[in-house]
Amino acid sequence: MSTEAPEAPQAPEDPQRRTLQSSRGRFADPIFKWTVAACGTTVLVILALMVFRTTTEAWPVFAKEGFFGFLFGQTWDSGGSRTEITGTYGAWPFIYGTLVTATIAIAIALPLAIMVAVYLTHLAPRRLAKPLSYTVELLAAVPSVIFGLWGLHWFLPNVMRPFFELVESTLGWFFLFEGPVRGVGYFPAGIVLAIMILPIMTAIIREVIAVQPLEQQMAGYALGSTRWEVITKVVLPSSFSGIVAASMLGLGRALGETIAVLMLIGGSQSWGASLFGTGSSMASHIAATFGESSPEARTGLMAIGVALFLVTMIVNILARVIVWRLGQFTGDAAV
Repeated sequence: MSTEAPEAPQAPEDPQRRTLQSSRGRFADPIFKWTVAACGTTVLVILALMVFRTTTEAWPVFAKEGFFGFLFGQTWDSGGSRTEITGTYGAWPFIYGTLVTATIAIAIALPLAIMVAVYLTHLAPRRLAKPLSYTVELLAAVPSVIFGLWGLHWFLPNVMRPFFELVESTLGWFFLFEGPVRGVGYFPAGIVLAIMILPIMTAIIREVIAVQPLEQQMAGYALGSTRWEVITKVVLPSSFSGIVAASMLGLGRALGETIAVLMLIGGSQSWGASLFGTGSSMASHIAATFGESSPEARTGLMAIGVALFLVTMIVNILARVIVWRLGQFTGDAAV
């Protein structure tokens, strides 16, 4: 004979309450939709206003030099007029310095970020992986001026300069490493930039690698693959689109960095093929000269800002296109 107590009868649901909740949901959904749409539109409006305002301010320089003449001109001789453009404005030395330092940074930071991310997700002991992850991410919180001061006053004279002199004495016959070694220049700025963008790239690549399907990795081990083969032939190919996205994000950070590059690149308005040469980037030149520039010179600096925005926008568009295309081939949804 069953001893279970009979279930208590449930009270019937109030139809009026159910109707009230449904009406509130129908009323809240449009509010939420339009609020989110307004926030997204606000971002686009702010971006459009920035582009419009800076382009309007820089238009006299573009009108005088021509857009491509401004981008590829090699002479920057700003005038002091208040009402007209009297100087010569060519931004190529600054564009070149920006592209060179950012390329050096990516070339150094990307392999390091991949190796650190693989070590943290697949090789490091559990008790060591989390502290190392926190330590790497802590670098992202260090202000750029601290990186610049550290690079200029300790890392450059004690580590980079002896290394540069060794490279110049060994490979000085090659145009990229042609001397003399001046200390500051493209190479020191690029190396410090690599250290600055390493944390964010490592964090993204680590997250992408960590979410790769475990079944695929176990299948590789079941077929007799070594850990090295599973990482290089299963994990990294599946994470490729995420690695590209992290690289483009790091590249965007490197393109816009100002203070650290200003301290280490040399501040010259010339350019050359040697990585030991001095120069300026677009952001560093604006920061170095904006405060004491004349109204005409500030118009030229606004034009550099437009060029910097254009370069950054092209990089971000290329990143989206590359990740989207790779996602189609690999089935990765990290777009």
